[in-house]
Amino acid sequence: MTASQSRALLIEGNERFVSGNDSKADLGAARRQELAVNGQTPFAVIVCCSDSRVPPELLFDQGVGDLFVIRTAGNVVDDVALGSIEYGAEHLDVPLIVVLGHENCGAVKATVDGGEVHGCIVSIIDRISPVLDKVRGAEDLYAACEDANIKSVCDEIKTNNIIAKLIHDGKTEVVGAKYGIRSGRVTFMD
Repeated sequence: MTASQSRALLIEGNERFVSGNDSKADLGAARRQELAVNGQTPFAVIVCCSDSRVPPELLFDQGVGDLFVIRTAGNVVDDVALGSIEYGAEHLDVPLIVVLGHENCGAVKATVDGGEVHGCIVSIIDRISPVLDKVRGAEDLYAACEDANIKSVCDEIKTNNIIAKLIHDGKTEVVGAKYGIRSGRVTFMD
């Protein structure tokens, strides 16, 4: 499968989700057995926010074994997340990596609003703060920071040595997308 074909499957699935005509993905024992015997063959890596309102398998109307999902608050990446992305792209031959941000992101809001944070949440804010500095003065600062964060994470993934080689060899692509919590629609960013 190519990155374009993977993207088309995601777009078609999201259209089904938005229209309420989901495909009723096979979650039964036979499908689980098939995956146990044959292994997984996801067609997309999805790097997305941990927000409970953003479940990628549902909003792309996909079933068990279809997506390789990495979730962190603010859809930020660290070495563990990058290792997971490398595994999906290199070892599972996934042709498409999607960084999926969303409107009303709490991690972005916390970064924009400032204030005191505690514990390891600081590391999330520290990952988003540089993009906030780039978009200060934007009319809708929250949306601008969400969009800039998606782009920044895409750029970070693209500079990973393993992913960069896979991109160079035409084996994978990295794209950004944003989920509209109210509409249910995913918009790919080009």
